Amino acid sequence: MVNMTSSHTMQYIGLLLLAAILLQTIAVAVTFIYFSNVLTTMKETFSKSSVSCLMRANLRTIKGIDPSASDVKDDPCWQVTQQLHFLIEKSMSNRYQKEITSAIKEQETAPRPKIAAHVTGSLPPETDKDLRGPPNRKVQGQKIQSWESEKGLAFLQNVQLSDGELVMPQAGLYYIYSQTYFRHMVSPEEEDGDEEEAGENAGSSVRGKPMLQYVYKKMGSYPVPILLMKNARTTCWSRDTEFGLYSIYQAGLFQLGAGDRVFVTVSNVSTIDMDEKSSFFGAFLVS
Repeated sequence: MVNMTSSHTMQYIGLLLLAAILLQTIAVAVTFIYFSNVLTTMKETFSKSSVSCLMRANLRTIKGIDPSASDVKDDPCWQVTQQLHFLIEKSMSNRYQKEITSAIKEQETAPRPKIAAHVTGSLPPETDKDLRGPPNRKVQGQKIQSWESEKGLAFLQNVQLSDGELVMPQAGLYYIYSQTYFRHMVSPEEEDGDEEEAGENAGSSVRGKPMLQYVYKKMGSYPVPILLMKNARTTCWSRDTEFGLYSIYQAGLFQLGAGDRVFVTVSNVSTIDMDEKSSFFGAFLVS
């Protein structure tokens, strides 16, 4: 009898433990399912509320409602929208800043080629027989044919000198300058003519003669050279002197193409004093 009673007791305790474990398992499963449903509901609610905030912000913009109004700022959706706008602006600002910095570094690392030329007078007029170029009816004046490009102050840097013309290697904005120094000698014919005129103007002691300087651009696509600059001066000198000294200088910025040529002409090339410090011509690339 005692053995049977203890056996029944053990069975009863085992059933109770099994029931407790089963109930605990069911409780855990129900709790897990419950919280999963709650989390899903919260996610959906948050997602819908976020979209709703954005949609309401768009509606306010469309309807013309001032977003800075006090009632709008109290709305929690307004804060979400402002934070989102701030993040977008920050992201775009960082992106543009990186692109600008990269572009500036590329410009700094890519050196611009140095293009410049300065040619000077080479020989005095009385010894330079080839100073004047062949006549050209397409331009005014006489082209200065003889320029020094290597000796003294003269130099060529990525520019060619051909037939008295500077040849530009690439397109760009160039600064072009030119100075010619005139030394006008008084000839016996002019002295005789002045003596004849003295009868009419006995008190006159000066004479006048115009001197002109031209700067031309020659393009391969255009048959006629284009006048870029022109300067003139009327000389006056004393009758008692052997010669008069005068200079003409002009300069300017011009857009040139690759292969364009620039040259200088004057009204009377035989009067030019071709000293390197007095008569010169040049150009350099600005941008």
